[in-house]
Formats: sequence, structure tokens, C-alpha cells
Amino acid sequence: MTGKLTHRGKVILAGAGPGDPELITLKTVRYLQQADVVLTDRLVSEDILSAHVKPNAEIIYVGKQSGQERSTPQDTINELLVFYARQDKLVVRLKGGDVSFFSNILDELQILVENNIAYEIVPGITAASGAAAMAGIPLTARGYSTAVRFLTCYKSNQLANSYWQELAATNDTLVFYMSSETLDTIVKNLVANGIARDVMLAVIEQATTPFQNVHTWPIHEYTTGNNKSYVSPSLVIIGKVVALHEQFNWLDTRAGDDNYFKPVDQVIEQVKLSA
Repeated sequence: MTGKLTHRGKVILAGAGPGDPELITLKTVRYLQQADVVLTDRLVSEDILSAHVKPNAEIIYVGKQSGQERSTPQDTINELLVFYARQDKLVVRLKGGDVSFFSNILDELQILVENNIAYEIVPGITAASGAAAMAGIPLTARGYSTAVRFLTCYKSNQLANSYWQELAATNDTLVFYMSSETLDTIVKNLVANGIARDVMLAVIEQATTPFQNVHTWPIHEYTTGNNKSYVSPSLVIIGKVVALHEQFNWLDTRAGDDNYFKPVDQVIEQVKLSA
């Protein structure tokens, strides 16, 4: 960081893990116990907030959710970070998973640097690690895969065809974040580009929570256009390693479509009622 700090406030950009409240780092817990203000995402267990945030701290819900008009704009989050840090407060910006995986951390880092606000980045367990572990799918199992790629395809036209060709040909394990709504597009492009028939597909709903569900198919047998709506958050894993789920699945999954994380609109209403 450059420039002279004009106040004593500080922002901690911290990962809360993928859902299970015990999958949080001791360092993040320590900062939550000290924080004056916590800005929390939607995909953070309520048990974490109730167990670790001190009683007199202010908790502000700044969740986002695809397709929800009541999602918190990133500009608003940036303004809140600056506002509270300038009051010499310790602010924890708590994000689901790990702060560096498909989050808006770059926007937040830039606004903090522009305003000469001290900050620290605390990593967390990302969804890919949590989901794969709970589903018994070693992402780089020897003899199955030597690499893993973290991707997103939340828009149908996001990836060029040349890249789909590369993904279809690779032996890497592919992990798609925020892509369950475009799963038909993903499968269609990979199959059209000749992905091997022994490659399997897994969709893991609400990984590491009591409502985790794991769905698997050989990728060529996945029926596109099945209109299945997966519970948010859902993670997609594609690769030969998915076949290991059947042998090493150690966690009983719970059928049903209950929400471990409340939708954005429900969180907002709950906050209004408690105000």
C-alpha cells in the first residue's frame, strides 16, 4: 500500500468458508470477535455470526444473488467500507468461501487503496475444496487428473468456442462456480467438442451444509433441457475424478430443496423486522 494513512480504521477482507460454520479459520474468528462492524455476504452461515461476533458489533447484510433486484450494489458496499473505516473502526468484510475466488475483492481493494485505508486479506476454504471433500471427490486424484481449473460460465456466451475445444480435450478437473443455471450450455459445448465418454459430471447443491445434495451423471448421458433448478449455491465438477464419488462418498446427503442460506429478499425482511 502507498500513501499516508489518515485514520486508524482497518478493513479485514475475510473468507467464511463454504457453509459449514466449523470450516472457518481461527484468524477470521479472532477478527470477528474484535470487529466493530461486520459486512456480511448472503452465503455466510448465521451460526458463524451468532457464535463469533461480539454483542455490541454492528452486522450489516450486503448480500448479492443472481436475478434479485434487492441485491446490494457493489458501489454501496464500497461506500460502507470507507464510511466505517474513516470512523476508526475495525471492519470485517465477510465473504462466503475464499475472498479471492469469484468475488468482487478487486473493487474493494481498489477503493481501500484510493482512500488510504489499511486492510488485510484472510483466506478461507473455497467452495471447490469444501464441496469436493464432502462429496468424496479428490480433485487431483492420482491416475485421474493432475490439475484442476476454476471457472465460471454464468452467461451462456461467456466462453469462446476455441476455449470450449480446449476444455473438452483436457484431462484437468473442471470446477464451475455460479454456473448451474447454464449447465445445459456447458454440457452441450463440451459434448459438441468431443469430450471423452468416461468423463463424469457432478452438481453439488449447498455443499458442506446439512442440505447438501450430490447429483452425478456420465456427461454424455446428462439430458440437456431437463429444466432442473438447483438450489443456490450449487457447484459443478466435471472430470474423471467424479467417478470416485460412488466409492468414497462418506457423507449422507439430505433430499429436498430447503435453503440453508436465506434468499436476499428474506434476509432484508428479517433485518427490517428486527430493527
